[in-house]
Amino acid sequence: MVRVIQISDTHLSPSKQHFEANWAPLAHWIAQHKPDLVIHTGDVTIDGADQEADGAYCATQLASLGVPVLAVPGNHDVGEVGNPHQPVNDERLDRFRGHFGDDRWLRDVEGWRLIGLNSMIFGGGPEEALQTQWLETAMADAAGRRIAWFMHRPLFIESPTEADTGYWSVKPEPRRALLDLLHRYRVKIVASGHLHRWHEIRLNGTHYVWGPAASFLVGEKLAPPMGGTARLGAVIYDIDGESIEVNIRPVAGLTDYWIDDVVHEVYPPREAEA
Repeated sequence: MVRVIQISDTHLSPSKQHFEANWAPLAHWIAQHKPDLVIHTGDVTIDGADQEADGAYCATQLASLGVPVLAVPGNHDVGEVGNPHQPVNDERLDRFRGHFGDDRWLRDVEGWRLIGLNSMIFGGGPEEALQTQWLETAMADAAGRRIAWFMHRPLFIESPTEADTGYWSVKPEPRRALLDLLHRYRVKIVASGHLHRWHEIRLNGTHYVWGPAASFLVGEKLAPPMGGTARLGAVIYDIDGESIEVNIRPVAGLTDYWIDDVVHEVYPPREAEA
């Protein structure tokens, strides 16, 4: 059996340590559960997109876990397509890769192929085209293994055919292309972070897992109503051949910080938005 633990949205920084107290209990919990691999589904940092020190600090923290760690970027790590203040670009991607490794990757374990995707480039640019080509090859070459995707932003909130949800999920056009690939290659699991919520959706043979954050919760003042539960935690995937057991778990010792209380300290409004 192979055990994989998914963590997400740790939002760590050497200068803004609002959620730092949650790292030690998370690391302790991971050690207790003895994973073979840890996958971080993005927003490792508070502002690695612009702060070199955030990336360096967080890379050291992940390395301290003492087990292999694979990460995919979140919007706070590399920016995002279409964001006027932090557009994803070569500089930001290079910074992430320098600290955390490739922003897309695959790992074969037992009867599964685990694929990490950079969801922050969905929606435009040459990097997206390169990733799409790489993804199709990775799935075509899976040699009968079952496939699981790991990304930061979920493909959708309520329905695969929903309209644009703005900040919260993948835009409709790139979503359609990804869903086409998902159905063609019968992707079994799509795991994401970003929403700071704990939720599972099973639809047309695919298990969508919203991995909970390990840093803070988001209240109704900042997020629209959506499924799942505002709860901190992590996800355990126990893989045995072609079977996989998925369990979203609470993590003892995590403090329920609410970003609503400190958002203007952690993410102050930019002058252009004031």
